Amino acid sequence: MLACVLIALAFISCDCGKNPAIQVILTNKGLQSGRHVAAGWIQEKLDHVTLPDISGEIRVGFLLHIGYKLTGITIIKSDFPEPSVEFYQGFSGLKTSIEGLNVALTGSWEAHCGFVHGGGSFDMALFGVDVVSIVQLGRDAGGRLSLTSVNCNAQLGDLNTHFYGNRSWLLCLVEGHFKKNLRGQIENMICPAVDELIANLESHLKDMRVNFQVNQDLTLDLPLIGPPVVSASSLQLGLKGQFYSVKCPKEPPFVAMPFATPEQPAYMLSVGLSDFTVNSASFSYFSADLLQAFINDSMIPPSSPVRLNTTSLGPFIPQLPKMFPDLLMTLQIYATNFPVFSFRSGAVVLSSSGAVKAFAIQRNATLTPLFKLHVDSGFTGKVWVADGRLKGSVTMDNFTLSLEATEIGPFKTDALENMTQTLIERTILPQLNEKLATGFALPHTKHAQLVNPVLTVEEGFVAFNSDAMLLEDTIFN
Repeated sequence: MLACVLIALAFISCDCGKNPAIQVILTNKGLQSGRHVAAGWIQEKLDHVTLPDISGEIRVGFLLHIGYKLTGITIIKSDFPEPSVEFYQGFSGLKTSIEGLNVALTGSWEAHCGFVHGGGSFDMALFGVDVVSIVQLGRDAGGRLSLTSVNCNAQLGDLNTHFYGNRSWLLCLVEGHFKKNLRGQIENMICPAVDELIANLESHLKDMRVNFQVNQDLTLDLPLIGPPVVSASSLQLGLKGQFYSVKCPKEPPFVAMPFATPEQPAYMLSVGLSDFTVNSASFSYFSADLLQAFINDSMIPPSSPVRLNTTSLGPFIPQLPKMFPDLLMTLQIYATNFPVFSFRSGAVVLSSSGAVKAFAIQRNATLTPLFKLHVDSGFTGKVWVADGRLKGSVTMDNFTLSLEATEIGPFKTDALENMTQTLIERTILPQLNEKLATGFALPHTKHAQLVNPVLTVEEGFVAFNSDAMLLEDTIFN
């Protein structure tokens, strides 16, 4: 049952020894919420359980030997107390205790004593069933969460039976011996059933993916890089959290730095996302040559006083309209290195460097190279969560243009730099901030719905804290 909580948590080549780029913390509050959902699910499922057949032989002295068999044993009613669940540091796992489970059963019986045979139906009541189970959490070779049952203890307080049908007196004759035998057999059935449930959940975990196709260009690796860390109040998972290019996957020239996501006991779940994860996506796009674009005049806003043609750019580059009069232009804009994101306290900083190659479009549609500009820019953004959406705003910190190469002779870039910076600040950033103010829906799964999420930007990572409403119909079906 406890493992079901972990399956709900797991939105989860091992890279042992590396720092996790994503940290997930399940607090005691989250564990207790999962316990409540799991208890409701088990209560519902118990009403549809068929137990294994039970058979045995009762010997009283040398003469009386009665063999019996109980079949078709089903639960018709159960009083399932909510279990206690706790993090268990001893085995780096979870401990579950169920006390006072009462169950009503029905089924069919057969018995024989020599040539005398009997059979019919029976009702049985089990009182005070106590079960203690300890599950160890680990990581398998593929980086998936693993579960191992390391300890189980079951005790049955008492049981009552009523037999109906032909020659039920066969069992009534030895009721005391039968009750003792049956009690031991039922106790011995409980822990193997618990172990089988845990093994079932373990097989589901082995089938879980740790690599996801994000879009046509990126994949995301999310294996565990080490075993789960269990404390008295929480469970922490460290995930690789690295993006790769689909076209040309390779390792970036930087590594994930250590960071510590603060445990927030008031929330069920805490997630820390380091800037490594974001920069691995940036590097993947750059290494696949995807950070480039061509701009032509049709893409310039109609309200812009400056058009993308040689005449309109004459005030900024005087020789341009003289050498290439009345020609449309196109710009090739591309990154010369991958953009770098830095998480600072309260802000996200982006530094980028790139180049702009300008071409004149001749009457026959051929492109004539004109010049190449180097571009450095920096932006600061703020991000937050409101109304269940991720929102933000961006301001520009710096923007510089410098002439790197020219086929039309040297020219000053100051006026062109000022014009471009003004265009960005007055046109592009307002449109971007309008979209960011509307925000984007937070990621969700079919297993859980986030409740009251909070996001903060810390040094080197983003911290996300939230409660969650577990959807038991999707978790356990």
